[in-house]
Amino acid sequence: MFNAQGEPHVTTNHIADELEISPGNLYYHFRNKDDIIEQLFARYEERMDAALATPSERLPGLEDIWLQLHLIFECIWDYRFLYRDLVEILSRNRRIRLRFARILKRADDSAHAVMRGMGQAGVMRATADELAATATNILVIATFWLNYAAARGDKDEQIAIRRGIVQVMMLVAPFLRDAERVHLNTLTQAYLD
Repeated sequence: MFNAQGEPHVTTNHIADELEISPGNLYYHFRNKDDIIEQLFARYEERMDAALATPSERLPGLEDIWLQLHLIFECIWDYRFLYRDLVEILSRNRRIRLRFARILKRADDSAHAVMRGMGQAGVMRATADELAATATNILVIATFWLNYAAARGDKDEQIAIRRGIVQVMMLVAPFLRDAERVHLNTLTQAYLD
């Protein structure tokens, strides 16, 4: 309901009606709507933590970034109300604000680690500052891409996710060695077709 109607437009009475229970029964389990959001956020947080994991036994490659982005974008899509209504939710719920900040920090650390790893592997040619800026840009675009797609009027979830992943990967493209750039172009064409 939060995804379809927007979190501010869904009341606890709407939720109780949807569940075909009384509001009192809903309040037995949750004190208020923010309690429900916190439970949903815990599920989102668990999925996002898993999606942000990077290979520990080797340096990351293009396919690792591609897969990680796909998992991240799918998680964002499944919990898109958090992103669409982010400012409102974070402004009234300190616990979620702190937890979301932790996720952003972990995502930032992960993006920077992947960029450094690709630089160490020789897959990318870039300065440390360029790698750091690219990692930050990746995080910003991945975080807000689906809002951008919705504002643009994209209705198809899969197309929006695919375009977002390709957009993020294009941030990396200018720094790739020739062989990796060809590989990225092949992946992109197969993904969009």
